[in-house]
Amino acid sequence: MSGFFAFLADNPLLLLGIFIIIGGSAGKLAIGPVTLGPIAVLLAAIALTAWGTVYDQTLQIPEVLGNLGLAIFAFATGLLAGPSFFAALRSSWTLMLAVVLVLIVAAGVGIGVGGLFELPGDAIAGTFAGALNNTPALAAAGSTPAATVGYAVAYLFGLVAMLGLTQVALSRGPADRDDPEPLVTATVRIDTSEPTTIRDLHRRFGRTIAFTRVSRSSTDPVLGVDDDTVLGPADLLTVVGPENLVEQVISDLGHRSSHDLVASRADLDFRRITISDPRLAGRRVADLRLEQRFEATIARIRRGDTDFISTPGERLQLGDRVRVVAPPEKIDEVTRYLGDSARGLSDINPVALGGGLALGLGLGLIQVPVPGLGALSVGAAAGTLMVGLVMGRVGRIGPVHVSMPHTAATVLVELGLLIFLSFAGTRAGSQILEAFTDGAALDYFVTGALVTLVAGLGVLLVVGRLFRAGRTRLGGIVAGAQTQPALLAFANNRTCFDPRVAIGYALVYPAAMIVKVVLAQIMAGG
Repeated sequence: MSGFFAFLADNPLLLLGIFIIIGGSAGKLAIGPVTLGPIAVLLAAIALTAWGTVYDQTLQIPEVLGNLGLAIFAFATGLLAGPSFFAALRSSWTLMLAVVLVLIVAAGVGIGVGGLFELPGDAIAGTFAGALNNTPALAAAGSTPAATVGYAVAYLFGLVAMLGLTQVALSRGPADRDDPEPLVTATVRIDTSEPTTIRDLHRRFGRTIAFTRVSRSSTDPVLGVDDDTVLGPADLLTVVGPENLVEQVISDLGHRSSHDLVASRADLDFRRITISDPRLAGRRVADLRLEQRFEATIARIRRGDTDFISTPGERLQLGDRVRVVAPPEKIDEVTRYLGDSARGLSDINPVALGGGLALGLGLGLIQVPVPGLGALSVGAAAGTLMVGLVMGRVGRIGPVHVSMPHTAATVLVELGLLIFLSFAGTRAGSQILEAFTDGAALDYFVTGALVTLVAGLGVLLVVGRLFRAGRTRLGGIVAGAQTQPALLAFANNRTCFDPRVAIGYALVYPAAMIVKVVLAQIMAGG
């Protein structure tokens, strides 16, 4: 076996492939209702690397490759969360503050318990970093032998315990109050005597309802609508939106008609079209001027697995599948204009990827002087995540498209994660056997376990009970508070990449990353 491990040690790219094969296969095995998914790659890397140390062989994935994987993962996660992140941020700053306070309490527990065991400050800081799976915090602690041993002992329990808490968050947290409701379509016959306009209806019911067709009677032509369309008694109007709102519109305007305007496609047709023309990516729906050009409207947008009502201010992304309503003779023109190519689903946009990584890595290198602590930086992961959030939100800077399709970003998240988890596994696996033979290993383990449980249970209870975060977003928040990409992968795998997971992760990750680094430096200095 020594020769086999020596061969792997000399061929790190082959080693990477083996980690992914073994971990990927194991990750598909179900343990009750749970599959580990990509997190199994991390466990496989830890196990094989630890096994190699028995034969005095050190298995390593080059650090630059691991950092690249982490940067790609964080940037693509930001792209996925960006469109909804800033709207959530306005109402979630208190939640972020609560997570920071929980981490401070966990650090206090680590200092208190570590002090009882008479552990030096650097050992406590390293144990704290391992308990919360945060390598930058280990670096801030100085990466001394004592800190490194504490990190290795606490790391595995921190990972497994937080994996369990993430599963608890996803399965037993508060009910998702922000579940997107399925969209329904109905035709209402207007009974009100006073004329009204589509603009008036949007003022009354908001933009989560769409009005797509009108007919003056069941025998008249079916016409498209715009904000200035006037509606009168006995008109038939198509309404699209969440069921409860559609029922409210029907109740307020008249009654549900047995005549289905959507089924009558002679005057107005509809088609699902993929946005694949890069010139349209990042543009608002209103900027396309489909009504003026083609007498067409976009009624719905499907992004990933989520359907939602189109609004004039919604920014389109490559790969969005839009439901267009237009006269039959115009449908093909609209299709050519929007692109409707499979390329729109998979274009990684090299300009966005390269530019985002460069900007994010540069941001992560900026040193900010902090009195008493020296110079601190947010690091590569937080830097690329923040840049990804901004680029995912704006979509376009002048003529330059700076985002990418949902499908392509999802693939990059998984690719970057597999590379990083393999790297992280070799780092922990090379130290773990030595760490557990250290005389103070039990002291490190108890200290780290308490830090993990206080932080994990604290976030779960405070955010779940006090802030009533729904279970899907709560799973992402628990993963973000741990700053552990493997937990995000697990939550994504369990929810089929529900965007609320990435939003929850992105909400707390940067603040959690920074506060952990600062706390570790304070503990090591003490």
